[in-house]
Parts: sequence; C-alpha cells; structure tokens
Amino acid sequence: MKLSRLLSGAAAVALSGILAAVMSLSSAEPAQAEQTIRAADPSVIRVGSTYVSVQSTGGGIAVRKASSTAALASAPARQVWSDTAGRGEVWAPEIVTDGGRYYIYFTAGRGSAHRMYVISSAAADSGYTGETRLALPDDKWAIDGTLFTFNGQRWFVWSGWAGDTNVEQNLYIARMSSPTTPTGARHVISQPRESWERVVGNPFINESPEAVKDPNGRLHIVYSANGSWSDQYCLADLRLRAGGDPTYVWDWYKSNGCLFGSHRATMMSGWDPTLYVNGPGHHSFVLLNGDINTSPPAGQRFPLMFHAVPKGTPYAWENRYWYTGTFAWWGSTTYSRANVPGPTADTGWSLKFFE
Repeated sequence: MKLSRLLSGAAAVALSGILAAVMSLSSAEPAQAEQTIRAADPSVIRVGSTYVSVQSTGGGIAVRKASSTAALASAPARQVWSDTAGRGEVWAPEIVTDGGRYYIYFTAGRGSAHRMYVISSAAADSGYTGETRLALPDDKWAIDGTLFTFNGQRWFVWSGWAGDTNVEQNLYIARMSSPTTPTGARHVISQPRESWERVVGNPFINESPEAVKDPNGRLHIVYSANGSWSDQYCLADLRLRAGGDPTYVWDWYKSNGCLFGSHRATMMSGWDPTLYVNGPGHHSFVLLNGDINTSPPAGQRFPLMFHAVPKGTPYAWENRYWYTGTFAWWGSTTYSRANVPGPTADTGWSLKFFE
C-alpha cells in the first residue's frame, strides 16, 4: 500500500512537471496573429535589428522602421516617393537590398497601362532616386514584381498578362543583369489552371510572388491565388525541382491546394483553414536584408507578414489589415500533377503558415 501510494505520488509529480512544460511551450507560441496597419500588400525586411516596411499611400510610397514587426504599426510613415508625374494607381511596393542599396519595386498605371517601376537609395527611408520603368520583356501589363538572387543569378518575378487583355494573371520570371535591368525573355512559370485556384475568377489570378529557399537549398515561389476581392484569396507554393531550371515551367511543382487560406474546400490535404482571418494573402517573408540566401532553417517558426480581413468583418479591400504571423518548413511533402511533361510527383519541403 505504501509503495503504491509512493508510486502514485511520484507519478503525480512527474505529471505535474509534464503539464507545466506543456503549458510553458504553449504560452511561448503566439495564439493569434497581431493585427497591425490598416493596409494591403505588406513588404517587410530585417536590416540588423531593425524592421523596415514599405507601403503605398495613394499617390506615393512610404517607409517605416521599427524594432519589431508589431511595432511597425506605431512607427512614423516617411514618404520616400510621390507620383509627381501622375502615373496613376500605385500598387504593392516591394523593398529589397542589393549591393548595399535599397531598391523599391512598385506598380503604377491605369487599366491596361500598369507597369513595373523601381527607385533606389543608400538609406532605407530617404534619398530615393526618381522612378525608372523596368523594361520587362514583351512590355505587357505587370504588377507585384520583386527581385531575388538564386545560384548567383539575379531574377525578377511578377504577375502579368500574356497579351493585352485581362483574361488571367500568370507568374513570369526573367533574368536581371543588374537590379534595374532585365535581360532576355520572360518565362511563364505558373498559370491559374487548377480547380482550387479558379474558385473566383474574371480574371483568374496568380499574383504576389515571393521567393524563399528551403533547407535543402531549393527555390520556392509562394504566391496568392483566387481574387483579392474575395475571401477565397489564399497562398500556394511553387517548388523548383532539385537542379531545375527556373525558366522552364515543368521544372516547377505546384502545391495541391492552398497552404494558407480560410476555406477548407480549397486547402491542400493536411493543411487547415484559418481561425481568425479571412482571405490571407500577399505575404512577405521577413528575411535578413530581404535576401533569400538568409532563408531560415528547419525546426522553428519565423516571422511572416500578410494581409487579411478579420473574421466577422465584410470582406472588402478597405477592410484589409497587415498581420504578424509565422511560418515553418514542413518536410517530406509530395506535390503531384498529371498530363504534363516530366515526373508526375515531387517530394520535398513545403511550408506551414500560422496566424
């Protein structure tokens, strides 16, 4: 009897220790993404211990600097560029660094005239040059472009039209000989042809591409699918096969559903819909200097910014907020396809996103 009681007491102590550890781990995890700026299309990088964001401000572009992603909301927004030439709507600026300079890529224009522009400076929040229009191959409607370097080559990836009419938005990639100079042809790498990315159309869209490198060094382009005017907006993944050519469309494998979205019907098997927001999309991996070669390793969660509409609020562009979330690498994930050239399946790292 005494031995039984002693064992029971020891078990209770052990159990209480386990529960305390679990509670400690649980309390360390963010329970919910923090709603920050009432805006769309976040772009955030880390420079040393400072977080730098960029956003459109109607007829211009503003930069904020803060000690954390959450603190960006209360940081002053410093105007770094104004549309003095009357170029039109200013959309989705993206900030990166290259060779010690800051580059902000953005879309400006009206209707079918939307094109990509770039400004640059030696400082994050002042001294920017006047805008230069990027001479992208074929000179078609283009939005949401950004620069990255992979295997020693600069690349530019964006969302655009194949022709001159708004039928669908594809993802394109082109080489860059400098941060401001495209070279060679454009190459389509994704089109919105899967059923789960055609729930909302007119047009059907793939947009907001963001590059990141997985723990095996493979390139991913995470993008937004379905219309941004709908709560079906979501994030999906393109994964380049090992040793693949970024310009060859069939070397890219697409996730079999949304990886971050608010509707279970469009989610990839094994991924759950959001709990607190609707239509998460147009994200930003918060990378050191905005460099994909600083992409995080496996085993931890890392900062993410995205925009969404809080659940219970009508889904509309004016109700979008920036949110602080996290992401982590998810191993041994197979993306499959059919009726196209090349192997029908590819296994590697995928991503999990957390509110």
